[in-house]
Amino acid sequence: MNNLIADIDIISGEEAQACDFKTTVDENTGKTRKLYIESYGCAMNFADSEVVASIMKEGGYDTTSDFYQADAIFLNTCSIREKAEQTVRKRLTDFQRAKRAKPSLTIGVLGCMAERLKEKLLEEEKLVDIVVGPDAYRDLPNLLSVAEEGQKAVNTFLSREETYADISPVRLNSNGITAFISIMRGCDNMCSFCVVPFTRGRERSRDPHSIVAEAKDLFSKGYKEVTLLGQNVDSYKWSPEENNKARLNKKEEEVSTVVNFANLLEMVALVDPSLRIRFSTSHPKDITDEVLYTMKKYDNICKYIHLPAQSGNSRVLELMNRTYDREWYLERVSKIREILGEECGISSDMITGFCSETEEEHQDTLSLMDIVKFDFSYMFFYSERPGTLAAKKYVDDIPMEVKKRRLSEVIKKQSSSSLERNRLDLGKEQVILVEGASKKSADEFKGRNSANKVVIVPAGNYSKGDYLTVKITDCTPATLFGEVIEINPQL
Repeated sequence: MNNLIADIDIISGEEAQACDFKTTVDENTGKTRKLYIESYGCAMNFADSEVVASIMKEGGYDTTSDFYQADAIFLNTCSIREKAEQTVRKRLTDFQRAKRAKPSLTIGVLGCMAERLKEKLLEEEKLVDIVVGPDAYRDLPNLLSVAEEGQKAVNTFLSREETYADISPVRLNSNGITAFISIMRGCDNMCSFCVVPFTRGRERSRDPHSIVAEAKDLFSKGYKEVTLLGQNVDSYKWSPEENNKARLNKKEEEVSTVVNFANLLEMVALVDPSLRIRFSTSHPKDITDEVLYTMKKYDNICKYIHLPAQSGNSRVLELMNRTYDREWYLERVSKIREILGEECGISSDMITGFCSETEEEHQDTLSLMDIVKFDFSYMFFYSERPGTLAAKKYVDDIPMEVKKRRLSEVIKKQSSSSLERNRLDLGKEQVILVEGASKKSADEFKGRNSANKVVIVPAGNYSKGDYLTVKITDCTPATLFGEVIEINPQL
C-alpha cells in the first residue's frame, strides 16, 4: 500500500479509508461530454485515474466535479480492505439515483475490484454498465460505445506489457506543485494477505526515458516535486529488449543494458537540482545499498523511505509470505540509518491480528516499533480478502475485539514514537516545499520537509511552490511547526 495521505501522519485503517479518496475537478476545454471519477485506495489508483482522464479526454470528455452533470461516472476502486469495497458499493447506489434521473448516464467500475467482482456488479446486482481492469483503460472508448448500445461491457484482461508509457496524464486535483509518476505496474510478490498480484498482474517496468521525459515536462510546467510510484519500486528493472521483470531475470545476459531502480533514481534526480524526488513503496527484501547511496549522493532525492514491516515476528512474516524475517528487516533499517543518517524518515505498514498471531507475537511487533521508532505508520487490523493465499490456506481465527485491541496498542505506540521523533527536530533548520495554505487557517501555510513530515509556518511574503528554510519551534505527534528564516534558499 502506498502512503500519500495529506496532513495525517499517524493513521489507522478506518481513518485511512475515510481519507484516501479523491474526486475529479471541473475542466472546461470545450469537450461535448463530461466525465466524473472517484478514486479510492493507494496513490497508484490516483495516478491511474489521471491516465483514464487523458484517454477519455481524447475521446471527447472533460472532467466535472458534479456527478449529476456527468455523462459517464467511473469509480476507480481498491480491493485491499473490505471497508473500501463497502464504500464503493454504497456510492454505486448513490449513482443509481443519478442514472434514474438521466438514463443515458454510463456507470463504470475500474481497477482492482473489477476482476474480483465483475459478475456480481454486472449480472447479479446490475449496478454498473462497464467493468474495466487496470490494464484495459485504452479500451474505454470502445467499451463506452458498447454500453451506449445497451450491452454490458467488460475488459479485465491483465497484460504482461502495458505500462501506459506513451500517455500524458491529466493532472486531477493537482496543486500544481507535486505530481505522481507511475514507473511500473503489477507485483510479483505473493504476500498471502494481498490481492494486488491477482488484480494488477505481473511486474512490468516502464521505459526510463519516458519517465525522465514526464519529469522534465512537469518541471517545465512549474512542478517542484515528483513521486515515483510502484507496488515495489525497488524491483524496477528494464531493458530495451524486455520490460517484464520475470522474463528479464531469465535472460539478463542476453540484453544490451539493464536499468535498475538506483539507475532510474539518478536519471530523474539529474533533471534539475531543484526538482524534488520521492518514491513509494519499497519492499524490505529488495531495497539495496545502491539505492541508499544514490539517495545520499543527490540532495534533491528526499530522505524518506516507506518500508512496510507488516509484523515484527518472523513466524507471522513467514505466514504472510513476506520473504524476510525480523532480523533482515532490522538490518535494512540499520543500513538506512548508517548511510542516510538518523534524520531520514522511515514509515511503515502494520497489520494486527493476522491468522494465528499469538499475544507474544503481537508483542514482537510492538518491540520492533520500539527499536525502529517509525516517524509514522499506516495501521490496520487483518481483513481477510477472498482469493488471497491466506484465505485459501489459513483460518482467520483472531476475534475482532482482539484485533482491534492490538491495533489500538500499535496506534498508541506509534503516536509515542512519532512525538519522540518529531521532538528531535526541535531547534533544527530544515528546507520545506510550500504546498499551499493550511487546512486549519488562512494565516498559515503548510509544506513538507525531506523526511515527508508536514511543517506549518505563518503566512508571509512567499507562495505555493517556494522553498523555505525554516527553524522548527514546536511539534505534535503528527505535525511540525516552524518560523521562516529564508525564502528560496540554494538547494
